[in-house]
Amino acid sequence: MGSKNKLKRFRENEGFDNVIQPSREEIKNGFSLRGKWAEHFGNDNPIVLELGCGKGEYTVGLAQRDGSKNFIGIDIKGARLWRGAKTAMEENMSNVAFLRTQIELVDEVFAENEISEIWITFPDPQIKYKRTKHRMTNKSFLTKYRSILKADGKMHLKTDSEFMHGYTLGLLHGLGLEVTYANHDVYKNEGSPKEVLELQTFYEKQYLEIGKPITYIQFKVN
Repeated sequence: MGSKNKLKRFRENEGFDNVIQPSREEIKNGFSLRGKWAEHFGNDNPIVLELGCGKGEYTVGLAQRDGSKNFIGIDIKGARLWRGAKTAMEENMSNVAFLRTQIELVDEVFAENEISEIWITFPDPQIKYKRTKHRMTNKSFLTKYRSILKADGKMHLKTDSEFMHGYTLGLLHGLGLEVTYANHDVYKNEGSPKEVLELQTFYEKQYLEIGKPITYIQFKVN
């Protein structure tokens, strides 16, 4: 993407009511929406996050399927999440928001028990050992997710990476956490939730075209 297009999208994001872009300093000094996301949406409906949302395809897709919940896509790449934000604006979707920030700050932008579900869709598996601290399902991140999820909160991991799938399952079992569903090839085995099968990201479609298996885990951290 050219720099002119990026700048244009950054400017449009600033005018979108559904895009929140706090600075790191604002977050560290006490983020104004932490614990008050219900006020932002104007209701007490359950809040669902998509971490590393990219273009926001899953965030928007989930919101289109279920108007009884609020959905927030989080990504640091403003030029990417612009696409989902623009679609949600064009379709007058009041149950969608996008937050531009780093994933590691998730426990500083949401309060305890504020979130009902978290989706992690096609994260970078960070295969090299020295990159373990950046894996979005490592022990440190799971602790952050636990701190903001309700007691019955759900976690979802959908990925094309067999490594990420296996790593996460092994970690969850080692920590004694509940795995409610796991599938190493969701399109060849029965039983996967509809939102796993019927919603596909741009990259997922490319993976499927070359026959790459898509894996999925649903689990709890509380």
